[in-house]
Amino acid sequence: MFELVEPIATVTFSEVPNEAFLALGMRNYWDGYFAGRAAPLGLAPADVVHAVFYNFAAGEVARHIPWVWGKITPKEAIAVRERGSAAALRQLSGELADSPDLARIADLATRAAVSAPTEGRALYAGLRALDVPEEPVARLWHAATLLREHRGDGHNAALLAHGIGGTEAHVLLALSLGMRAQEFGRIHHLPEAQLTAVIDGLRGRGLVDAAGGFTDAGRETKERIEALTDELAAPAYAVLSAAELDELVAGLEPIAAAVTART
Repeated sequence: MFELVEPIATVTFSEVPNEAFLALGMRNYWDGYFAGRAAPLGLAPADVVHAVFYNFAAGEVARHIPWVWGKITPKEAIAVRERGSAAALRQLSGELADSPDLARIADLATRAAVSAPTEGRALYAGLRALDVPEEPVARLWHAATLLREHRGDGHNAALLAHGIGGTEAHVLLALSLGMRAQEFGRIHHLPEAQLTAVIDGLRGRGLVDAAGGFTDAGRETKERIEALTDELAAPAYAVLSAAELDELVAGLEPIAAAVTART
């Protein structure tokens, strides 16, 4: 489900929504990212957004929050994000956006997306408080976003339970992808001394070896985190019967494939 939901939800970080935010006075991509993604939390201060998002380096959130709220309100950001994301999904999914089956798929995804428990999942709870769009493409994007952030909140809990901080999580992800941490896009921009300190901390815990790769313990820790993340994400789909879940998977597969092929 992660592989099917993720491409649909993350159209929100693509060019069409980005251009919409820039047109409203955002200075760069990250202004729009934080305005759109943090908007369901209201006028939360940077420290709160940093805590909820979990995996940004210290100070990154504060470069954008609360500055963006001087240009746009959370309510406006939610509307801009929804319109831009629906437009992007329609564009990227091509003729599938007009399929007579799309409304059914959006309905199934929405049933799952609004059924999961909110306890301990701040960003998911914020999204659950929003109105569900009526238009099918927008509704599908909204459902995918709910499911993504529900999973993401659970992933943060899994990381926390294993003592892995936000920047450390990016190092482990880079290594799981066969990359050196210094090459990974989300953290390669960090000052060398800062990133080195993060890697050294993981090495001191026996998770990273002398060459900067996984130890057996590091790989096992990453695998346990991913398994727990999956386990914590599963309740969202319990509301669907086995047949309905199969129908949802079959409906999402071509849409996710089309979006992935065009991004």
